[in-house]
Amino acid sequence: MRLIFLGPPGAGKGTQAQRIESFLNIKQLSTGDMLRAAVAAKTPVGLVAQDIMARGDLVPDEVVVGIIADRIDEADCANGFILDGFPRNVAQAEALNVMLDEKGLTLDGVIELKVNSEILIGRILKRAEESAGGPREDDTQEALTHRLRVYEEQTAPVSAYYAGKGVLKEVDGMQEIDQVTEAIKATLGVN
Repeated sequence: MRLIFLGPPGAGKGTQAQRIESFLNIKQLSTGDMLRAAVAAKTPVGLVAQDIMARGDLVPDEVVVGIIADRIDEADCANGFILDGFPRNVAQAEALNVMLDEKGLTLDGVIELKVNSEILIGRILKRAEESAGGPREDDTQEALTHRLRVYEEQTAPVSAYYAGKGVLKEVDGMQEIDQVTEAIKATLGVN
């Protein structure tokens, strides 16, 4: 099964992806982790990314999609994968679609975790206060509000893109963690 998990920062994408990964025996893929691994492995795409990152620039969409293309060819993705938080904009979604088409692959679903932004900010701030390691640098009201605004401007349109393709499925991300997991499984028809 090949899936994408969408939702704003703090919606629970990573937590749910880990749960579904183990349940379906598919691989959760984080673009940040893949970039670092490609650089460390000195793959051709990784070497390009390394030069770009060394300059402090953002890695272009085609490089990120190239890294994903290489990664999903690995044996641990044979049963499928979950892209957690990618694509981040419609251009990336289109590039991903082209790459999957070239490989003869299709997405089985795009799960969007729907959340209330105001409640979400409160949740993240509370979690930051209770964290054993202390809050992250970007766990402030201002930073979280900014991250959510960027999400709404750049990433939220990805939902409409996938809705137009008929693969978007929405799940209420405001439920308890176990309830969200069960709702995702039910949406995918894999209870």
